[in-house]
Formats: sequence, structure tokens, C-alpha cells
Amino acid sequence: MPGKPPQSTTAEGEHPSAREPLTLFLALIVSLVGAIIGLQIITSLGVTPNTSIVAVIIAILVSRVPLRLFRGFRSVHRQNLIQTTMSSATFGAANSLLVPIGVPILVGRPELVVPMLLGATAGMLIDVAMLYWLFDSRLFPGASPWPIGIASAEAILAGDRGGRRGRLLGVGAVAGVLGTSGLFGGLRAALGVAALPMAAFGIAFLGNVWALAMFGVGLLVRGYAPGAWGIDLEAQLVPHGMMIGAGIMALGQAVFIALRRRAEGDNGGSDRAARSVQLTRNREGARAGLLRGAGLYLLASALLAVGGGLWAEMGAPQLLGWVVFAAVACVAAEFIVGLAAMQAGWFPAFATALVFLLLGLFLGFPPAAAALMVGFVASGGPAFADAGYDFKTGWYLRGFGRDAEFELAGRRQQLFAALVGLLTALAVVALFHRSYFEADLFPPVVRVYAAAIEAGIDPQAGARLLAWAVLGALLQLLGGPSRQLGILFATGLLIFNPLAGWAVLLGLLVRVVWARGGTAVEGAPSTVFAGGLIAGDALWSFGASLFR
Repeated sequence: MPGKPPQSTTAEGEHPSAREPLTLFLALIVSLVGAIIGLQIITSLGVTPNTSIVAVIIAILVSRVPLRLFRGFRSVHRQNLIQTTMSSATFGAANSLLVPIGVPILVGRPELVVPMLLGATAGMLIDVAMLYWLFDSRLFPGASPWPIGIASAEAILAGDRGGRRGRLLGVGAVAGVLGTSGLFGGLRAALGVAALPMAAFGIAFLGNVWALAMFGVGLLVRGYAPGAWGIDLEAQLVPHGMMIGAGIMALGQAVFIALRRRAEGDNGGSDRAARSVQLTRNREGARAGLLRGAGLYLLASALLAVGGGLWAEMGAPQLLGWVVFAAVACVAAEFIVGLAAMQAGWFPAFATALVFLLLGLFLGFPPAAAALMVGFVASGGPAFADAGYDFKTGWYLRGFGRDAEFELAGRRQQLFAALVGLLTALAVVALFHRSYFEADLFPPVVRVYAAAIEAGIDPQAGARLLAWAVLGALLQLLGGPSRQLGILFATGLLIFNPLAGWAVLLGLLVRVVWARGGTAVEGAPSTVFAGGLIAGDALWSFGASLFR
């Protein structure tokens, strides 16, 4: 059950505004820095660093400047706004914009870059809006784990309060740095291990036990299947098929939850923590948000089809099918990515877009249509997951939604802060993408998408996808919407990192002994320590990526 709500220097009912001149100025600065960092790292390493913790540290440092002007940043809520802006800009620039517009160039259709940029921007903004409408509903409860959000919140609270909480978070952060850095190179020499996945170990203390167990098993199966059984799961499209089935089933479960009416009302959640406080989004609000989002995706996909000239390459029935498929794929992808991020703190955004690309190729969409479709789908998932982490941080800091008016006021300010970051990301990508592409600096996943489009997919591969989709759907149905077994197992299968699988399962074992397997409790030693592990992992990974 959630503990005592955090107290801050800002009285409830008076949430700081993201439009305050100094807050907005600092938000613009950190979002510009975050967007540039995101572009640099995704083109060089193929990943996007978690800059939430970096933004938290910047906000805390600003709050310690001994000038009256900066005293307001001692409010944990202003720090949350700055953190929201920077993380939104980083993921927006790298994952949601640069990746999609790179695909048309590598498939030989550079004239599609502008419509793709507009379509990706629409997908990114719709995704964030949908999460705003759905967060803290029965579909995506604020009380669900969202582990990265807890880590950011604990970092902010440790900086605000210090004391035992700060020391415990610091111990966790040091452990996270030492493990992620491979004990500063010692593990590589002794065991041949470059680094330990400390974030995976920390997440095990915060997420749903069943979901994380399946995630860990999936990681191990993917990692050891070739050696143990001589099977290349990726070549056989096992992870992709499993994710298709689990994703479709998860979307169906979400629609069922949003549409059904139950006598017990709308204060249910995904676990004991979710039932401890009233949800701030009722069933009607969630249903309206889901319908609005789906409608906006349909409109955006139709405009993308027109702007991309697809009407000249496909007949009317196929064009209509593409519009509907692209919209449904975007909604399904955001649910897949969002549920994985909510339960496990990992989200397979690139792999999920690849799954729907393969499905689109199986349906016979031509190369230009496939390129626009995968870019459109890829634009949304990361924004959805990142917004979930940021809203979770705010929900945690504002008292677990107990004061619904204050919680919703704060979430509105976070939405504005996120939009500042995303629009800054758009400006940065629009100005600088050409210089990256002319230097042949494409995110590695873009080359994967382009290669898949050029190779196409044969009927036998399509049959394998559908066969494994049945198993994924059954596993998701077995676990139900509260455990997300199918989504998390497929997520593990999509990621080649067996060491992370061992870290997750070891973390769960320690959690059972230390925290008795309970849900994350604000201020509990295990929660604070886990937040430190994730923060240390993020800080070292971020710092190391800047110098590679």
C-alpha cells in the first residue's frame, strides 16, 4: 500500500505553472540540450539515454543556487516539470522523429521525408495526448509500477529531504554506477563481463512480480535458445509472432475494460496499490480518450497517405486498408509499449514497429506505404512510454492522486511541459536532420527497417507469424490485463540480453526476501534503494555514451 504522501514546499491546490517565465526558460534550455544529446547518441549507439535523472540533477543544482531568483526550484513540482521537459525532448527527437524520417531516405524515397516528418510529429503528439487522457484510469493506473518514474521521483525526494532516504538512494546509485561500469573495468578482466544490468536488478523491486518473472524468462529463453536447442528464435520470427498475438489480445482487453460497466465503480486497479486510492480518470473518461485517440490516428494516417502520394501507388480498397491498418497499428503499438513500460520499465518500441512492418509486408503493402507506415508506428510508442514515466513521477510526488484536483492540475502542467520538449525536438530535428543523413549517420534500427522493406516477406514467414501469434494471444489471455504475461514474455524474447534476465530473476528473489514480494511503497527502503540502482545505471550510461 502507498505510504505517507510526500510533502513539498508548494502547497496543494497551488501547483506551479510550467508557463512561469523562469521555469519556461530553463525548460527550453534543458529540452534543447536533451534533443541534441538524443540525436547524437541514437545515431552513434542506436539507443536513447534516459535523461530524466540528468534533468532531475540539473533542477536540483539550480535550486541550490544562492539567489532569490532560483529559490522557487526547491519545489519538487517545478523539478518534475523540468525533468518532464528534458526527457520528452530526448525521446521525441531521437525515437519519435529522427528514426521515422530516416526510413524513406534509405528505401530511396527522399521526397517522402517532409510528409513523414509531419506524420511522425502527429503520431508523437497524439501518443502523448492519449496517455494524458488514459493515465490513472483502469487501463494505465498511476499506482502501477512505472519503475523509471519511481526512480526519478525518489531522486527528487532524496534531493529535497536528504537524511536517511538520501543516504539509501546514494548507496543504491553508487552500486548502480559500479555495476553498470563493470566495477570500472574490473569485471571485464576477471569474468569477461563488460557491465552488470543494474537497472534490470532495480526494476525487479518495483514492477509486477508475475510480469517481471515472465520478462526475465523471456530474456533467458532468447539468450540461450540457440545454444541449448539450436534454434534462432529471431530468424524463426517467434518473438514477433508472439508480440502480434499478445498485442492484439492486450488491445482487446483494454477495449473491454474501457467499454464494460461494472457495479463496483471505477476505483479498481491492477493490484493492491491501485485499489488503495481513487483513480482520477473514470471509465467514461478513459473510453472517450481511447475513442478520441483512435479517431485522431485515423485522421492522421489518412492525411499521411494523401501527403505521401499513396493514392498513386495503391487502389482505393488497398489505400483504405492501409489507413485503417496504420491507425490500428499505432494504437496497438502504444498499448504494447505502454504496458511493457508500465510493468517492467523496458519498452521494445523499435521491435514493436518492426513487428507491424512485417505484418504490413505480409498484407502486401508496397515499399513506400510500408516505409510511411513503420515510421508512423515508430513515432508514437516511445512518447507514450516516456510520458507514462513522467506522469508517474508527478503522481508519486503529488501524493498518489489522493487530492484529485491537485493531481489533475499538476498533470496538466506536465502535459504543457512535455509539449515544450516535443516541439523543441521537432525544431532541432527539422534543422539538423539533413546534416546527420548527409554524413550517413542513421540510427541503426532505420537500416533494419529499410532492409526488411527491401527483402519483403514470404508466405511461409507470414504463416509462422500467425502460428506464434496464437500462442502469444493465449498467454496474454491466461495472465489477464493485470499481469500482462504475453506482452512481457514477448518483450523478453525481442531483447538479446540474457544477463538482464538473470538480474531480473535475482532481483525478484531478493525482493521476496526483503520486501516479501509486495508492491513498491513510497519511502520504503527497498523502493528507495531500487530507485538509486536505476538512477546510478542511467547516470553512468548517459555519461559513458557522451564520450564514446
